[in-house]
Amino acid sequence: MKVAHIITGLGVGGAEQQLRLMLRHLPARCDVFTLTAPGSVAHGILADGHRVTHLGMTGNLDATVMPLLVHLLREGRYDLVHTHLYRACLYGRLAARLAGVRAVVATEHSLGDDSIEGRPLSVGVRAMYLASERLGCATIAVSDTVAQRLRKWGVPASRVHTVPNGIDARRFRFDPVARAATRARLGIPADTFVVGGVGRLVPGKHFETLVRAVAVLPDARLLLAGDGPERETLHAIASSLGALDRVHMLGECDGTVASGTAGAVEIPELLSAMDVFVSPSSEESFGLAVLEALAAGLPTLHVTCPAIDDLPSAEAPGARRIGTGVPELTARLCEFQKAGPVRLPVPPVVDHYDIARSAERLMAVYRAATGAPQLPAPAPHTATSVPAPASLPLTSR
Repeated sequence: MKVAHIITGLGVGGAEQQLRLMLRHLPARCDVFTLTAPGSVAHGILADGHRVTHLGMTGNLDATVMPLLVHLLREGRYDLVHTHLYRACLYGRLAARLAGVRAVVATEHSLGDDSIEGRPLSVGVRAMYLASERLGCATIAVSDTVAQRLRKWGVPASRVHTVPNGIDARRFRFDPVARAATRARLGIPADTFVVGGVGRLVPGKHFETLVRAVAVLPDARLLLAGDGPERETLHAIASSLGALDRVHMLGECDGTVASGTAGAVEIPELLSAMDVFVSPSSEESFGLAVLEALAAGLPTLHVTCPAIDDLPSAEAPGARRIGTGVPELTARLCEFQKAGPVRLPVPPVVDHYDIARSAERLMAVYRAATGAPQLPAPAPHTATSVPAPASLPLTSR
């Protein structure tokens, strides 16, 4: 099966990182088309051996990419087109139809109650989304929570399929050697209580709550991997509270590496260096960072995490849901600080979201969309990436 993936951009972001990981496990030939921003994730996909084509879109209304995209899809003779993120779904579904590709699916990565990919859910946004959705044959939700939102929006239940984001848990196993080395590299004493967070520094993530909570804990340190428009605000908050020397803002995070003033630091190494993980975000479509922390054996605190909230609590005994206030978070962190460092067994929820399982579920959607025969459910196995040439150039218009 030959599949074209169309995505709005390939800079740092959860949807972009998930696409790269999924491509490593799909038993299909996949090419990637990015409307804009062929950033670090694009280069990672190239390094994995997949073709990436940058279409050079200059803005939301730049329809000049349509003829080129239609031509490339027709020339590529794809069996299926898979779109990701709002703008790519609008342009990609239409281009696929014009190119004669009948099997078109889309993944909804970032639909919240009141926003989609950070933009408010206006009447116009919703109308364009639903009109575009009808051009496809299936819409994939990354969690049951997102599936419910899609149905509430008016997407027919028969067209909604849940294929959760996946995790390669082996990468995040706790490593005591990495813990010591990472702390030494960051200048953190071995016995210091360390709190961690990972994500884009945007208002909805509410990392200001985490900075304020850690600031009042004696001698505690915060490792915050990520970048975004709130960086300066968080820096100012830490400075005003006299905690700037204890808040380590580690820079851009591509899902596996944080790159900033400390140089490139692997996310699994950072998780090993932490004592507790916090996700203060008030709205998530999945919550992959929390799963990665659980895979590292970390106790976690989260405001919302559909990946966990959609399952029985016994699946994630190391995760605790909290409110949005600073006092509650401070009190919880104080409990962990007094108890001392602990590493927990990896909970069942991590295996539930194994990337190989998610890839199998996605292939089932592909087969249904193309009319290919469905295969019996395979026995559990260790996933391997699809062999492909590793020297394909990043092409552009």
